[in-house]
Amino acid sequence: MQIITHSLYLAPIPLYAQLYASQGMLLDADSCFIKQTFRNRAIIATENGAQALTIPIVHNYLQTMRDVRISEHGNWRHRHWNAIQSAYRKSPFFDYYADDFAHFYEEKDGFLLDFNMRLHNVVCELLGLERECKILEKTSEESNENNFLDLRAMASVQEMEKSEYLNSEPYYQVFAQRNGFIPNLSIIDLLFNMGPEGLLVLRDTKRDIK
Repeated sequence: MQIITHSLYLAPIPLYAQLYASQGMLLDADSCFIKQTFRNRAIIATENGAQALTIPIVHNYLQTMRDVRISEHGNWRHRHWNAIQSAYRKSPFFDYYADDFAHFYEEKDGFLLDFNMRLHNVVCELLGLERECKILEKTSEESNENNFLDLRAMASVQEMEKSEYLNSEPYYQVFAQRNGFIPNLSIIDLLFNMGPEGLLVLRDTKRDIK
């Protein structure tokens, strides 16, 4: 079974748990882009609790995900990388993986879809999660979406707060003693805190989505 989802910015852990249990992932790049979703937002754990990192985009009316361009407004790359460093510099694996991510916040990418996919590929490589990821082509046999598990609802911040999506397998987090365990964070939280053992957390995370 493969999954269908939207392209997400450093997607939440529950999506990767579903990907672990699947044969691969298809990305819907032709649906209309919706603001205030995980398409351009990631949640990390900081000393003061959960923090959202949002990529600014160039707004056009009713554009599809594949057409969304990243805006360089507000020096967001610098702010995102500073926030990630502040949140995870004391985590066990940050020094091992920092260079794999730092250049994403120095280069300028034109399209959000490409940026998200490049980050996703790095995450999978570091975790050892060997699953194919490609764009859903409506003209191919893959367009028969009944053959796939549809997880596009995971792009919604509100949907991800529902219990069926809850990342219920706790793991080490830097600020857990201060803030308690925070579920459903970006995959980089798991990667920086657990390293290759993050794959075991994905394996053990519940997945009861119908």
